[in-house]
Amino acid sequence: MFPIFWILLLLPLVSAQTYHWGPCPTPSVQSNFSLQQYLGTWYEIAKLPAFFEKGKCIQADYTLRGDGTIRVLNSQFYKGKVRTVEGTAVVQDPKNPAKLGVSFSYFTPYSPYWVLSTDYVSGAVVYSCTDVLRIFHVDYAWILGRSRFLPAEKVEYARQLLAKENIDTFKMSVTDQTGCD
Repeated sequence: MFPIFWILLLLPLVSAQTYHWGPCPTPSVQSNFSLQQYLGTWYEIAKLPAFFEKGKCIQADYTLRGDGTIRVLNSQFYKGKVRTVEGTAVVQDPKNPAKLGVSFSYFTPYSPYWVLSTDYVSGAVVYSCTDVLRIFHVDYAWILGRSRFLPAEKVEYARQLLAKENIDTFKMSVTDQTGCD
């Protein structure tokens, strides 16, 4: 009864998300990942639904802090205002630096932030997954660009990469990057 209660409690949160039965998949990540080259500004080109991203002009800025952690500053234009949230990312295993963890609160554990592919100069594909008692999982995926728009063939390549890793892109939507400063 207890796990059922938690599942029912969590359903409203995941109803607009992309969830599937079973544990999270474990896709391949970028080999020889260079955090230094990844740092900087990335614009959201497309994403799987995320309850925390409802606006337009969504971007993320990554900068290295003196203590070796990464400052993550996400911003979006929502309800007439630019809204920002600051978080911290860490390389959780130096042997696999493309598998980062990110948190936007001192009270929450790090969530996966896995860089599946990047050329560092134009695009990146990022995946995250939250496993709920190994009964079901919630997928997040982002196609990012160094500019607000990517050529259609790069976006299609990113979608195919996600599909090859058994990540369902059916609910993926394009992020509005028009009229942004």
